[in-house]
Amino acid sequence: DCIKYNATSFGYVGELCRYLYDQEPSPKDRQHKVYKIVGNGLRPAIWREFKARFGIERIHEFYASSEGNVGFSNLFNFDYTVGFTPKVHKMVKYDVETSQPIRGSDGFLVEVDKLEPGLMIGLISEDAPFDGYTDPEKTKKTIIEDAFESGDRWFNSGDVMRSIGFNHAQFVDRLGDTFRWKGENVSTTEVESILEEFDQITNVVTYGVEISNTNGRAGMSALNLDVAEDAFDWSKLFEFAQENLPSYAIPVFVRVRKDLVDTTGTFKYKKADLKKEAYYTDQCQGDAVYVLLPGEKTYTKLDMELAEKIDAGAFRF
Repeated sequence: DCIKYNATSFGYVGELCRYLYDQEPSPKDRQHKVYKIVGNGLRPAIWREFKARFGIERIHEFYASSEGNVGFSNLFNFDYTVGFTPKVHKMVKYDVETSQPIRGSDGFLVEVDKLEPGLMIGLISEDAPFDGYTDPEKTKKTIIEDAFESGDRWFNSGDVMRSIGFNHAQFVDRLGDTFRWKGENVSTTEVESILEEFDQITNVVTYGVEISNTNGRAGMSALNLDVAEDAFDWSKLFEFAQENLPSYAIPVFVRVRKDLVDTTGTFKYKKADLKKEAYYTDQCQGDAVYVLLPGEKTYTKLDMELAEKIDAGAFRF
């Protein structure tokens, strides 16, 4: 379509750019006139590679929500960022289990350090109002009062972001997509971005699942493979994950998907069913499931007998 209509730019959302990038390289990749794209959801893992392959000169990623009072725009064509905002905002510490901001001993919220992921909140003011929802109760839950001083009001974006300096920010994850394991916060988006660089994988969806008698949620990734399942190198995957991810973020379970995971209208993965089906092979629609057992250096194929042993506490994860 870009070639046909002589387009010089296009808008993207969600996983659209990755879908384009996952296609086999073609001479048509550079036969268009597009030099600029605008949107949100471009993953850092393919950012520069996407620009180079398709000859894109400028990527203007942005961040906003229809009801939010803070928006970011990447006006200067910097890589890996949603840009900057003139609006007053902060990144604060939060509880992964409750999705609520954490208050310090003085009763006020605690800001995170530069480059540390935190819950992004925006000051509600005349310059940055929050009109609320049709449901007054939902509006009340979204407003944080007395955050840093008595009487102030802040909009809770529900998004985890990090400050990278010069008032620029990087999107990390939706709050509900972050889970806690081994006492650490795990960003599903960051795990997905890393694993998608493995040469035998085309798509990754990551989420947290509960294991009986453990705290938090263990990481689980649903994969689409670029090779036949019996030709996939599970030891090499573990080595790659170990080299590129902290130990607590390495997926404990891996599900080999026959089909692509369903997405929303904005190309975001639907994870609710995946979380519910977890690692139980009788619920995984015929998909094979593998587990990284404690002390092992490769993944083991899972069956219901092994799953029951895991639930019974036979392994110390």
